[in-house]
Amino acid sequence: VQLQASGGGLVQPGGSLTLSCIDSGTTFSRIWMFWLRQAPGKGLERVATITPDGSQKSYADSVKGRFTISRDNGKKTLYLQMNNLKPEDTALYYCSRTSSGAVRGQGTLVTVSS
Repeated sequence: VQLQASGGGLVQPGGSLTLSCIDSGTTFSRIWMFWLRQAPGKGLERVATITPDGSQKSYADSVKGRFTISRDNGKKTLYLQMNNLKPEDTALYYCSRTSSGAVRGQGTLVTVSS
């Protein structure tokens, strides 16, 4: 899979991070994209969704108002701006071409801890 996420790290509660995902495939500008996450010992959770032109976005209730998904089709890059991070946001974050996560790249780890 040609998706590479980056930008994770250790951050204190209340802090911010921006994740990026570069898609080296050829369909990026024509497809919906998703951010998913998997917390330790839990299943995959869909965090955010964006339409091909970026005009429509949706979020899980757990992150609504704190996270913002965006994309740059010219750069074939997907973003997730995360503000007011909480310990429960600790997870491996994936960008995906499918809502199920069946086509996703390697994740980037976000750890929220004091």
